Amino acid sequence: MAKKKVTATEPAVEKKSAAKAAPKAGMVKIPPLELDRIDIEVVGDTSLICHKWSEKARKQMLGKQTGEARQGKERKNPEQDFKDSLYLYPGGGYGFPSVAFKAAAVRAAKSADMAMTDARAAFHVIGEMVKINGEPEMREDPVRLNGSTADIRFRGEFKKWSAVIPVRFNSRIISASQVVNLFNTAGFAPGVGEWRPEKGGQHGMFHVREG
Repeated sequence: MAKKKVTATEPAVEKKSAAKAAPKAGMVKIPPLELDRIDIEVVGDTSLICHKWSEKARKQMLGKQTGEARQGKERKNPEQDFKDSLYLYPGGGYGFPSVAFKAAAVRAAKSADMAMTDARAAFHVIGEMVKINGEPEMREDPVRLNGSTADIRFRGEFKKWSAVIPVRFNSRIISASQVVNLFNTAGFAPGVGEWRPEKGGQHGMFHVREG
């Protein structure tokens, strides 16, 4: 019986198949998420000023962008402007956008030598709105539009306020105490709302309630 002749190419094919089946060097194993939740109670140190875009303002902006004919200027209605500036919380009461509190905490991460991009991925404020405990009052402020035309703005202001911020975080990246410290720092600077420290004001400052 004739013996099978082994060519030089056959062993190479076997090695290639073995190399293909072996795991690739340098592959990173991604650990599973470890998600936890913490409710952070904050107390206002300075008043919280709201400035929600009203439906009327949205329509005026859209009309300007689409080239619609401008109507005559309406008479100012302070009470309605005050109501339109407030954020209504689903189910009753008042709220404030969750993204504002997260943005403040993310900016506060810089003071803790934590990259803002890492902070954005490490935690999230649950829901679209944080409920504000307190009663708003009407605030009257003179402003200048485009740096020239004088006008008066009527907005809602919570002089005494508090809130419970529900936060979900990845405990593999950040601890509960670190999350709390970020929000405590966020309340000192940059703050939330109109005329906050980040924008050169002193409103919208808060601290985390201990215990």
